[in-house]
Amino acid sequence: MNYQTYEPHIDLKSLISCYWTLEVPKQSETQKQRIVPDGCIEMAFILGDDIKRYTSENEFILQPRAMVLGQTIEPFYIEPTGFVKTFAVRFYPYGFANFVSEPISNLINKETPLSKLFEKETADDLEQKIIQAGNTIQRISIIEKFLIERINDEKTIDKIVKNTVDSLLFTNGSASIHSILKEHLSKRRQLERNFKKQIGVSPKQLGKVIRLQTALKMLLDQKAENLTNVAYESEYFDQAHFTKDFREFTGINPKEFINHENLSLSTLFYK
Repeated sequence: MNYQTYEPHIDLKSLISCYWTLEVPKQSETQKQRIVPDGCIEMAFILGDDIKRYTSENEFILQPRAMVLGQTIEPFYIEPTGFVKTFAVRFYPYGFANFVSEPISNLINKETPLSKLFEKETADDLEQKIIQAGNTIQRISIIEKFLIERINDEKTIDKIVKNTVDSLLFTNGSASIHSILKEHLSKRRQLERNFKKQIGVSPKQLGKVIRLQTALKMLLDQKAENLTNVAYESEYFDQAHFTKDFREFTGINPKEFINHENLSLSTLFYK
């Protein structure tokens, strides 16, 4: 399994967290992988064999080969059908809204083909260029040209929304909306309305996902001696609160997560 990340161009650093690639050889026996929320939106290109996304225990769809994965607030399973080769762009929570007119809330918990978000001819042309590129550096150059051309200079990230996201990231999701807005509490409704439009989820939901990320990284890096310490270091009220949120976003409890056999992909991304 080969997972690599790459820094974005300086003009896109405020909107894009990174580019990443993943290559996994074809396995004799494939296995479902549980993917847990990370608070980001991703544009992905499947360059290898198809990937299944399970919609129920036994039913699945094939992921679009050029798609945007919106905000996810619940875990889901994927399973490769053969050789895995993926190139993707990981946007900050408020980043992708700058490139499309589609409400971000329409993308939540699903994959949306690029052809549904951009003109079909444009989306198809971009996909073919990514496929035909000789290496990752060329793909990054192609996607950056595409994105930079689409930034609308007259459209700026809503300051209230960006400040809220920055505060949530800085405090690992533990900051309350009350403390973030302080003297501007009258703007809370405006914040929640604009936040949902640009991010796709509420401030509270994003805060919970970010705080969970802190706990997940501690579990995976084995930086805490027990679950009580993980809850404390992640600033949960108590272990019961931690376990409740953990199960909401991963579908299992923390003890099950640590040794779960189908979490190798999520482990890779979080570490």
